[in-house]
Amino acid sequence: MTVAVMWEARAVPGRGEELLAWARAQELPAAPLRRETFRAPQDRVLVITWWDAEPGAEDLPELPEPAEGTVTRAVHRWRFESVGVA
Repeated sequence: MTVAVMWEARAVPGRGEELLAWARAQELPAAPLRRETFRAPQDRVLVITWWDAEPGAEDLPELPEPAEGTVTRAVHRWRFESVGVA
């Protein structure tokens, strides 16, 4: 089964590139099947990792919270179960 872990943060205005560089530099303690990093308007950064795991797995690595003063709110995290690829 494949589980995706999504991590999304919104940087303080003007610090989007810094947050993006920080997110890309974060190493996880295990290698995911795939890792993709995105950016969006309003200095948002999104990282999605894919894992060979059961949907309820609690021990999947996730990116941490960035340093205080870097983001406008707490990081959002979601887990998804793959239901197919088209």
